Amino acid sequence: MPVPNLLAVFAHPDDESLSAGGVLARHAAAGARTAVVTATWAEGTQRATELAEALRILRAGGPRLLGYADARVPHSAPDRPRLCDAPLDEAVGRLVAHIREFRPDVLVTHDGYGGLTGHPDHLHTHRVTVLAAQAAGLEPLYPDAGAPWQPRALYLATHPHSAVPALKDVIGARKAAYSVPDEQVTATVDVRPWLEQKIAAVLAHRSEVTRGALPGIVSGLPRTAWERLFATEWFIRHPLVAEAAPRTELTA
Repeated sequence: MPVPNLLAVFAHPDDESLSAGGVLARHAAAGARTAVVTATWAEGTQRATELAEALRILRAGGPRLLGYADARVPHSAPDRPRLCDAPLDEAVGRLVAHIREFRPDVLVTHDGYGGLTGHPDHLHTHRVTVLAAQAAGLEPLYPDAGAPWQPRALYLATHPHSAVPALKDVIGARKAAYSVPDEQVTATVDVRPWLEQKIAAVLAHRSEVTRGALPGIVSGLPRTAWERLFATEWFIRHPLVAEAAPRTELTA
């Protein structure tokens, strides 16, 4: 069976590499088409340039930017609203256009908590993606966004409760670390064969390395710590389309 074509939708440059870099690299290596839509930051900014390099490393095409501003960095998209302030219908329509143009088998995005940090942009990107995944297949909706296309699955990047202690050991305690019960995880992906590629993509976000964000913490860690942090990726399969026999497209 061919490996499914994969479209990832994340809030910020670097989220794609941290949350699903291994899966993106794995699918590309198997011959699938892969791409990433990033909800915030605009063309011409440093982080958009870094995103382009990370996607080159992951073999995920060029940046696809919705062009909204980061909730905490207004200059990320000058003269554009923050993602969380933009009209919901507008944001959904922009993403529907990407889904209908790329025609993915599988979508990947943040979980309902917005990942470990619960960043408001992560959480809102989850909402927008769930709505767009459903709307993309409905012909009457967004008629100017292209011909309808229904992805067959939507996966939410997440962390199980059991993974959080090890993460805290490596990156230090956080004020909050949002995770889910282990039994809610429906796809656990071993990405060790693509770990070097994933780490290179994370480190391509050089401005985040410089300011000491998670890519910066990663840059100073030994390989054993990289494996503890990034060798596994976890996902929850969203009930986007009812099926008699649930699939596991990310691990098959």
